[in-house]
Amino acid sequence: TSSAPPLHVVVLMPLRDDWASAAELIRRLDRTVASYPCTLDVLLVDDASLQVCNGADFQSQLTAVRTIRTLRLRRNLGHQRAIAIGLVHVQQNMTCDAVLVMDADGEDTADGALQLIRAFSEINRNQDTGAIFAERSRRTESLLFRSFYQIYKMVHRLLTGVRVRVGNFSILPSSYLTTLVVMSEMWNHYAAAFFRSGLPFTTIPIPRGHRIAGRSRMNFVTLAAHGISAISVFGDVVGVRLLIASMAGSLLALLGIVAVFIVRFFTDMAIPGWATYASGALAIILVQFITMAISFTFIMLSNRTNLSFVPLRDHSLFVAGVEIIYRND
Repeated sequence: TSSAPPLHVVVLMPLRDDWASAAELIRRLDRTVASYPCTLDVLLVDDASLQVCNGADFQSQLTAVRTIRTLRLRRNLGHQRAIAIGLVHVQQNMTCDAVLVMDADGEDTADGALQLIRAFSEINRNQDTGAIFAERSRRTESLLFRSFYQIYKMVHRLLTGVRVRVGNFSILPSSYLTTLVVMSEMWNHYAAAFFRSGLPFTTIPIPRGHRIAGRSRMNFVTLAAHGISAISVFGDVVGVRLLIASMAGSLLALLGIVAVFIVRFFTDMAIPGWATYASGALAIILVQFITMAISFTFIMLSNRTNLSFVPLRDHSLFVAGVEIIYRND
């Protein structure tokens, strides 16, 4: 038998107008976690919803959930930045053992949340520390969406050297927040910023669920923007890789010009007029590669001197207020 107190988890859910889904997901989460030694405080980060939250939708007989809060933002920032602001709020205003980050639409399931909580508790029992991310074992989107997603994963791996395996669905020790809230990369992409932090983590396979209500706003444009945000977190790595590629291209173009020169003046293989066109085309390519290399160099140098957005310092600019809409007394 163990006398350890129940695990106290803050559930962080960014949302925009998905109030009905969030209310149902919280009820499912409460039923699923009720038999486990765990208490939950839910923080809904309201990303400037157009629909007003109806507090009555959240007035259920909950067991594990102690409070439900809404953190309203002044403008729509997107779910990645909503997560960043939510983590700062938790770090500054709430006490907990762990933070569970999940979407409010139901695609991150209550059963999956319990899997993460159980795995986190097991780590704690072993006197270890680390975050746990859900690695998607099954996706429910259309074939076209999955095809573009595979292309994005290949491009991400090629540019950054990091394999895309996870999304936002994760649980992390509250002690990690001290590091994460001062990372400017958090403003662009939560998961990518976490990997960039170097903090230890592991993954467990969890299938993706279905939306509870409404339709997903994710489309090709938003997927592309989301992917670019993730890649931007590794901007310096991408810059170095592209710089090396540009230098390699310049070298190949220069070798091509030398080869044209040798063929033209030291062999009888040259076709009249061929050397002029070939060397001219290669010279243009050489200039372009050199220009790209110089551009990447100056971009990387300027980025290292710019003062970036720091969530801990700047988050309050976007916070309109906090409201407790449910309390289990």
